[in-house]
Amino acid sequence: MSLIEYQHTHRCIIITAQHPPHDEDFELWSQVFLHSDEISISEYHAGADRHQLRFSYQQQMFNLNFEHYSQSIWINGEGHAAEHLLAALAFHLS
Repeated sequence: MSLIEYQHTHRCIIITAQHPPHDEDFELWSQVFLHSDEISISEYHAGADRHQLRFSYQQQMFNLNFEHYSQSIWINGEGHAAEHLLAALAFHLS
């Protein structure tokens, strides 16, 4: 179970996972977390301390981010139109 919180002032969705993924498990965790007919995963990037999975929802692009050291997980929209869909996306993921 994860707590999903839309942050209007920061224009992002904060995800607090009951059991956060390990660094090497984030790609699989993110695919399970985002599993939905309305979401299409496009690409995954792994870095030394941050991982990012790009996906689309309602024809807009978003990033699911994981910062290894703080175990922070959040989603941000790519562009103004995507940012306007963040509240709907948070509701969809809940």
